[in-house]
Amino acid sequence: MGILDNIITAISPERGYRREAWRQALEELRGYDAASHGRLNAGWRVFNESAELTDRYSRDVIRARARDLERNSDIAQSVIHAFRRNVIGKGYKLQPKTESELLNDQLEKLWKQWCRKENCDITASQSFNQIMRMAVTRKQVDGGILFIKRYTRGGLVPFKLQMIEVDELDTTASIPRHKGNTVVGGIEYDPARRAVGYFIQQYDVEGWKLTTPVYIEAKHVIPYWTKHRPSQLREVSDLSPTITRVRDTNEFITAVSVKERIAACLAVFIKRATPTGGFGRGGVVAGGDRVTYEGKSLTPGMIKEMNVGDSIETVEPKSAGSDASQFLKMQWRLIGAGQGMSYEATSRDMSESNYSSARQGANEDEATFAAEIELLTEIMSEIYETFVISCYLTGLINPPGFWDKKADYLAHKWVQAPKKWIDPAKETTATKTALATGQKTFQDVAAEQGKDWKEAVDEMAEVLKYGRKAGIEMGGVIYGQGAAAQQNAGTQGQEPGNQEHGGNPDPTGGGAGQPPENS
Repeated sequence: MGILDNIITAISPERGYRREAWRQALEELRGYDAASHGRLNAGWRVFNESAELTDRYSRDVIRARARDLERNSDIAQSVIHAFRRNVIGKGYKLQPKTESELLNDQLEKLWKQWCRKENCDITASQSFNQIMRMAVTRKQVDGGILFIKRYTRGGLVPFKLQMIEVDELDTTASIPRHKGNTVVGGIEYDPARRAVGYFIQQYDVEGWKLTTPVYIEAKHVIPYWTKHRPSQLREVSDLSPTITRVRDTNEFITAVSVKERIAACLAVFIKRATPTGGFGRGGVVAGGDRVTYEGKSLTPGMIKEMNVGDSIETVEPKSAGSDASQFLKMQWRLIGAGQGMSYEATSRDMSESNYSSARQGANEDEATFAAEIELLTEIMSEIYETFVISCYLTGLINPPGFWDKKADYLAHKWVQAPKKWIDPAKETTATKTALATGQKTFQDVAAEQGKDWKEAVDEMAEVLKYGRKAGIEMGGVIYGQGAAAQQNAGTQGQEPGNQEHGGNPDPTGGGAGQPPENS
């Protein structure tokens, strides 16, 4: 109510009431419930600001709280592990895609060698897969991490990685290196909000901060964080939507644990009988020895005689464990949903799942992880491309016209290590149906198993060739008798030396599994 409404209400409460009632009715007609300032939303004060203004004053506190939960919360760890397990898992296999198979094999071997810790990590403490697992974890908890390209001697090529935590950005830096630019949060931006350089704080080996920061150009830095708004300049912890719920759940579990410990204790009260012999000053305590209970405790198998008329009353506090179970599951589901994951993926509790629900949940989770995998593989691709250029500059590879056809020589693909099937029989049937109906190709199936399809074909051909040499038709063993018969029918009348893969090595037409007559 405004000043005029207050005056009217003071003079005539009836008219003031009518004015306020009509005003609220008008708001109901022309507004949104979500935007109303009525009784239910009276304490909900919000403002529209740029992402940087919203994040700047909360970023460090959120990160510190997320790290505290990482150290001390099993629920937070379950979310972090589920995220890392599905995004990076066992790692990714590189498949170079140049036009030269010889160059592809050479690059693949060089990459495997470079991924060793002494070649890829400037501290020589982590392999490439370990670096990427740490990066995925730090993005989930801290909001991001920085990869610094270091061109230094030693190792396979003069190129290594240095990982920098987002804390090491010098937020006190304010003077840009280039005219017209702006420094925000330790990063220098041009007028188009493109990162130009990073001011990195320096620390000694014990973690003590040094005075002068180091300026690194943006072309040597690979930032790894998710941008949610166009005006966002820096990272925010991915755990931020669920931090308060995780902490509340931890506090609840602690309270229930304390109550359960109390409930596990058995307390005994001795109810004494009134001694015989009268009351008042003339009362006389009955003669005979009486048992005292001071300092006594219960032990297993104890037999103790009590005074005549005394009795025992036990105290058994009510347990809260059964009531806590459902509440905890609900909280865990909300925490998983806040991170885009199912309850089963974070809790590892499959007691309420069947094959269909587990498969559907896995499909929904894969959609969440797909966005993170896309971002991660972009980071890996930039690292790989720098690696290939370094190999060329050092002479480890020498393809003709490298700079003119650089895009062709940098072509590659990442194949994620496969996961175990939920139900192998059903998954195999589904894959067979997808192949038969054209929904999947053999390349798709091989990629799902973490293999290159050409390598898979070569491996099958090698098995069939060795089986024929040993006198065993492996086509029947691997693909069934029908496939073996079809292969045999297709090779009848061929000369033994001209047989293709999968033919019968026995010119007499011996059956599958039968050795040649002259063996």
